[in-house]
Amino acid sequence: MSALRRKFGDDYQVVTTSSSGSGLQPQGPGQGPQQQQLVPKKKRQRFVDKNGRCNVQHGNLGSETSRYLSDLFTTLVDLKWRWNLFIFILTYTVAWLFMASMWWVIAYTRGDLNKAHVGNYTPCVANVYNFPSAFLFFIETEATIGYGYRYITDKCPEGIILFLFQSILGSIVDAFLIGCMFIKMSQPKKRAETLMFSEHAVISMRDGKLTLMFRVGNLRNSHMVSAQIRCKLLKSRQTPEGEFLPLDQLELDVGFSTGADQLFLVSPLTICHVIDAKSPFYDLSQRSMQSEQFEIVVILEGIVETTGATLECLDIFVKSQEQSINQKIGCKTGNSANNVFRSKM
Repeated sequence: MSALRRKFGDDYQVVTTSSSGSGLQPQGPGQGPQQQQLVPKKKRQRFVDKNGRCNVQHGNLGSETSRYLSDLFTTLVDLKWRWNLFIFILTYTVAWLFMASMWWVIAYTRGDLNKAHVGNYTPCVANVYNFPSAFLFFIETEATIGYGYRYITDKCPEGIILFLFQSILGSIVDAFLIGCMFIKMSQPKKRAETLMFSEHAVISMRDGKLTLMFRVGNLRNSHMVSAQIRCKLLKSRQTPEGEFLPLDQLELDVGFSTGADQLFLVSPLTICHVIDAKSPFYDLSQRSMQSEQFEIVVILEGIVETTGATLECLDIFVKSQEQSINQKIGCKTGNSANNVFRSKM
């Protein structure tokens, strides 16, 4: 079993099955030949994923769609790239086909399509004979190419009005879509990948005090301006009145009173939370900590030096079920109350 666990990792548990039967059989002496199967463990859903996405779904909200549409610009920025590119291409395609159809309708109602080759006739738009030529005229004017072969004449007041409407509409569409794409490209989400957290958080003695510790470092040479770190403990609890709070958020002090939460990330730093009478871990023993279900969410905020954009990086530590209490990584053991937490990032 230990060999299978080392091979496949701790995400699977080993169960035994009988070679002749189809049901699961417990392994014991005196039984026939048995086989071992690997069955994936059912993982508990986390509040925050390792990529920083919060697993929260809203329900029982009236007119939810209208609320998102009321802030259309932010909704488009929050969409995935494939949907942004699809909306970008679709909007321009529909706008181009619509405006080309308007120029074709004007030429059709004036009879320019049938009289375009008459020598003494002045059409609304010169050299527009059909819909493809009307579409090419619109593209030439919208993109300010201006080949000079197709042009609007002064004998068509409705064409002049349509040309003004085309200029205004094109400016609005360009500002909205290009602005949306620029904001999405300039988001500092990829910058968070170069902010590394330690794989484990540990509880050990430091300066004579029981302390929860983990490390954070910056891989880039560019600094994080005004970097600040916060920690939240997420666990369920029941109030004295009997109310059950499934996701109660408790603050973990990582140096707010002393200014230690303001980071200068030129080298890896060790973040410490002293477990004193004000700490949520103060009333937890080693045994109760093994049975408690909780998550520690680390929030690192700062300003990217190169772009000036505000960055928020999330990491999560969860209690490792398989990690031995005395196996410390990055910290010496020496206290029976030591515990190990595994990072999900």
